[in-house]
Amino acid sequence: MKLLVFEFATANGLDDPFIAVEGLAILEAVLDDLEKFNPHYLVPNESIKINSNAVQVVINEDIAKWLGEHIKEYDACLPIAPEEDGILHDLTQIIENNGVRVFGSDSKAIKLTTDKFEMYKVLDGKVPIIKTEKISFNDDLEELGKTVFQESCLKVIKPADGVSSSGVMVLGSLEDFLKGVKSIRQFTKLPYFVMQDYFPGDSVSVSLLSDGKTAIPISLNKQDVSVRSCEIIYNGGKVPYDHELSLIAKETAKDAVESFEGILGFVGVDLILSEEEVYIVEINSRLTTPYIALRMITNFNLGEAVINSVNGVLPDNMGLNGEVNFYKEGKSLRVSVLK
Repeated sequence: MKLLVFEFATANGLDDPFIAVEGLAILEAVLDDLEKFNPHYLVPNESIKINSNAVQVVINEDIAKWLGEHIKEYDACLPIAPEEDGILHDLTQIIENNGVRVFGSDSKAIKLTTDKFEMYKVLDGKVPIIKTEKISFNDDLEELGKTVFQESCLKVIKPADGVSSSGVMVLGSLEDFLKGVKSIRQFTKLPYFVMQDYFPGDSVSVSLLSDGKTAIPISLNKQDVSVRSCEIIYNGGKVPYDHELSLIAKETAKDAVESFEGILGFVGVDLILSEEEVYIVEINSRLTTPYIALRMITNFNLGEAVINSVNGVLPDNMGLNGEVNFYKEGKSLRVSVLK
């Protein structure tokens, strides 16, 4: 099997702190796990060096254009890319249209889970979700804000297609709301955003493997997030995380993933554990940052398990041996094995 693994920010030489640091770390981890396949990866010039023995392929054009011209040279491809602006969907669709196997979710599932409002519509009535409103940037936002914040409350606004914590704001006043809406415009090309009720609690994620019908949870993960000037900042996390609602969180994430056709391979589900309740925040139908930590403590090769899952075979007797902390530090992601 001739396999291509590419990471969007690395392939395009981007220096976006929201995606580049985690993207490069995931790429290096996947290439290491899939070493036996002698995978190829993409860079914009030969001076970019990454920690891998995989085959470097230099591209001198936009990655979408390159894929359209060269992806047929490969039997399969594992794309690593953000959902924002439809990037992951569009690149996956190019791969599919050229008849190449995708070791990840199909483009239809990606499109549904990328738009948070559409995702919530699918999940409504199936799993606990947070009340979500779709708001156009062209609405009378000042009048809306006056109505929403006439009583003391907290709301969350976010780009409908955002990635990581980019553009996610916690707001408690009309003034903050108007500033927040102006701020999140830079994170999306969509003409609308979403607003949700704010629920205090633990920010967590569940990592799962899916064969398209059945999803199996690997781990509950702690998310280290903070609020700075109303903006939610993602700093890293801990894998695994023990919580009294762990089993419910895993079952809820499993039910959410199985509500969509075409979610395949590795998937991350973000949740809020609020007192005795569990709420779905979003589904990331792609490789997420906890992959980097999980691969260090699973009793199986996680990269190969992703490929096997897409091929319809989920792992048996999964186990985790230890704990891992990971956190952003400048332009790198630090990983610390605790035990």
